[in-house]
Amino acid sequence: MTNTTGWHVVYVKSRHEKKVHDQLQEIEIDSFLPMVTTMKQWSDRKKKISKPLFPSYVFVNIKSSMDFHKTLSVDGASAYISFGREYAKVPEKEINQIKYLVGAKELTDIETNAPHAKVGEIKKIAYGSLSGLECEVLKINNTNKVIVRIASLQQNITATLPMSYISN
Repeated sequence: MTNTTGWHVVYVKSRHEKKVHDQLQEIEIDSFLPMVTTMKQWSDRKKKISKPLFPSYVFVNIKSSMDFHKTLSVDGASAYISFGREYAKVPEKEINQIKYLVGAKELTDIETNAPHAKVGEIKKIAYGSLSGLECEVLKINNTNKVIVRIASLQQNITATLPMSYISN
């Protein structure tokens, strides 16, 4: 775990973003939860609601190894987002761009469009020792991993891989 200072992304339990953000503020850890206002349509009414721009993510500005560990002690915080063995770090410039984007009054209907793997899709493994093999997504669980079936040598091999290893 080298150079853990800077902006990181914490994966939180579903619908716990605001709670985690508030608790981080209470223990004096700099956090950022980009929120957007959207119109929610029910059968009998419409209502403006505020929701996280990135569901299940809270950005934290880590200043010490103590902050790094204290962040995960917050109720609802699950893990730091990582790619392989490296923790995902977000440059200050990008944090400022997101802050500007969600704060700009002239922008409406802001959404993220991150492609998610769906059960039954055929994907290619992009990293690791299985790199290049095609796989079928069998299951997606809440730890950001997929279980894939790899058909080779007329055998089915089931493996659990991080989502970051799967490409489109």
